Amino acid sequence: MQRLQAFKYELMPTGEQQRDMRRFAGSCRFVYNKALALQKARYERGEKKLGYAGLCKQLTAWRNGTETPWLADAPTHPLQQAMKDLERAYTHFFAKRAGFPRFKKKGQSDSFRYPDPKQIKLDQPNRRIFLPKLGWLRYRHSRDVLGAVKNVTVSLSCGKWFISVQTEREVEKAVPNGEAVGIDMGVTRFATLSDGTFYAPLNSFKRQEAALRKAQQAMSRKTKFSHNWKKAKARVQRLHGRIGNARRDYLHKSSTAISQNHAMVCIEDLQVRNMSKSAAGNTEAPGKKVRAKSGLNKSILDQGWFEFRRQLDYKLAWRGGYLIAVPPQNTSRTCPCCGHVSKDNRKTQALFACVECGYEENADVVGAINVLRAGHAQFACEVSGAVMPPAAGPHRSDSSRLDAEMNAVGILRL
Repeated sequence: MQRLQAFKYELMPTGEQQRDMRRFAGSCRFVYNKALALQKARYERGEKKLGYAGLCKQLTAWRNGTETPWLADAPTHPLQQAMKDLERAYTHFFAKRAGFPRFKKKGQSDSFRYPDPKQIKLDQPNRRIFLPKLGWLRYRHSRDVLGAVKNVTVSLSCGKWFISVQTEREVEKAVPNGEAVGIDMGVTRFATLSDGTFYAPLNSFKRQEAALRKAQQAMSRKTKFSHNWKKAKARVQRLHGRIGNARRDYLHKSSTAISQNHAMVCIEDLQVRNMSKSAAGNTEAPGKKVRAKSGLNKSILDQGWFEFRRQLDYKLAWRGGYLIAVPPQNTSRTCPCCGHVSKDNRKTQALFACVECGYEENADVVGAINVLRAGHAQFACEVSGAVMPPAAGPHRSDSSRLDAEMNAVGILRL
């Protein structure tokens, strides 16, 4: 089977290469915003929007025109990829998978992409890579690149430049390893498994919150765009980078451990955006307990639940496993012993005590057990074709193969 995988490294560019990369990222941002303004103007005039081919024609005119001749200094393919990104954004908008495309801002997600592998030369023994109009760039070689190079993305994050090399290679079909497990996500416990084990929260933002607050206050006292302001901004960026790196490292380690030891993982289909909405309300209907809800929202966003689910999805697919997302309703109120559903079953945050049969257990463990049972039921109906799955997963269309593999590994055994 074919596996697409990206390998990300930190670049070590020279001063001239850094200036060129900033210019190229700015050129891609400029043509994206200019094309988006053109599309909006055509819509206001009642004209049909331009496709990718029409946008590329406009790009050629801009590069050869007298108003923006500096666009010719940037490589052509990354500029064309910016047009393709805009076309993809419109496609997602009309398919109701995303909002309307917005204009890009300098300093936010600055990046550009080289799509042609024939123009890219990767020299791993000497830890360098060749990119058009940039030449040879050195990078921190933390691991080997596996497979054939498909494209390379150069991005700026927290004041540092990175390259992401996407590759394609042939791998053997993996066989699922382990049994099924349910996971209950939380704040006090990051992830609780149905077998009783749990992962404590890292809270990377909370650990750096005081230092970040001081750095941001110091930055606010500086004159904007002055030399001292730029140094203070770099200090804030380093703290943000430290927070994000620690969170990603923890999520990768925990998701890897779970995907290696389980053939099927059942997880709650949490709507993080709705859960972390502000409770402030408005002047006519002011909210209640706004400060407490703000602290809860901060803790929820600090966990990285969506990224954890995304990593579990593709890592389980690589190992032949399955990820099942189930509705979270009443998972923490249902007794796994007698099935009684009541909010009185969970009088405290940590303890579950059934008012019907007296069953007692940790509330997060009970939630994980109920998630596992709901995942078993949903997966069984999914294989038989009774319902359509609401969750993401890579192996859901071939029901006969699912049924055979399910019986082979016994992951539906209760």
